[in-house]
Amino acid sequence: MFQIKKQIKRLYLSSVLGNLSLTGAWVALLAVRGYSLPEIGIAETVFHITSLMFELPSGVFADVFGRKKMLIASSVMRMIGNVIMIASWNLPTVCASIAFQALSYNFASGSGDALAYDSLKLAGEEQYFEKYASNQLILYRLCGGASTLCAGLALFMGHRLAYSADVLLSVFQIRALAALYEADGQTDGRGTAGVLRDLADCFCRSLAFLKEARRAVGLMFCNSLVGAADTLLLFFLQAKLLMASMPEWALGMALLFMELGGILGSGLILKCGKVRYRRVLLCMIFLVSAGVCMEHSGSYLVMTAGGFLAALGDDALQVRTNTVLQDMFPSEQRATLLSVESFTFSVIMVVLSPLAGALFSWW
Repeated sequence: MFQIKKQIKRLYLSSVLGNLSLTGAWVALLAVRGYSLPEIGIAETVFHITSLMFELPSGVFADVFGRKKMLIASSVMRMIGNVIMIASWNLPTVCASIAFQALSYNFASGSGDALAYDSLKLAGEEQYFEKYASNQLILYRLCGGASTLCAGLALFMGHRLAYSADVLLSVFQIRALAALYEADGQTDGRGTAGVLRDLADCFCRSLAFLKEARRAVGLMFCNSLVGAADTLLLFFLQAKLLMASMPEWALGMALLFMELGGILGSGLILKCGKVRYRRVLLCMIFLVSAGVCMEHSGSYLVMTAGGFLAALGDDALQVRTNTVLQDMFPSEQRATLLSVESFTFSVIMVVLSPLAGALFSWW
């Protein structure tokens, strides 16, 4: 029990170090360097294309080579991306940095949750995973809010110092990850043919599972769709709140308030353990839909409240869905199947992003 508590605490620490950043407002940092919105849009496109290409392979790598190793690889990718951005001098080098940031996201997604669940399962404590997932989303929202509040500081410091601070955070994160232990006993010593065979076998078994487990596929799609709606809403609210005459000094506080909605949702869902998943899904779809409708009110106070409700519904559903899926996934393909969910989210985001841009700018 003592060992599993240390394992979970290290995963929490890694999450904090990985999500804290002075460069969360990277769009603003590029803008003050003279890059135009179309150029910034190209960089964003590079992020999504990279994510779509490497999301599934990164999950397979985690299942075959080890989740701890892929978490460390994620931190290394983040560090490389930050170093490239410090030295960047044109759009191609900026895009290269963004691509490594996307790879960092790919290698981390699924690996941490898979390692946590299998560690808890090894200790006979898997019933506490929902609490773990809730805490992780709370940390994500808190760190995101703190990073948002630091946007002004990053602009004052300049992009080189801001990204240098992120490099230092990556170093500390790697030290925290190095103390983790693998929970599923991946071993090295295989030849190239053996590694390729294991990778192909893991991928094929994952596809076979998804073919049979239609309920799991449905849960992934619904959760990703709700999450995409909330993500796009909060993204466009950054601009729409100012368009609705919100004072600039209040924007950071409003964005932090909306992040607090996710924290509340992550905590409240733990009180609803006996509520059936279908009822939770319908309730959270209603909350996110209400948030989207409130965005069109024209009042920045109502719009902020809508963002709060959408974040609440998104994170509550994420915690419950993650817990249900973990109980369904086989351990040997857990990270791969979690990457399938992230891949689904990326596909939905690519499809909805231009549609949402037109919707929010027109309505």
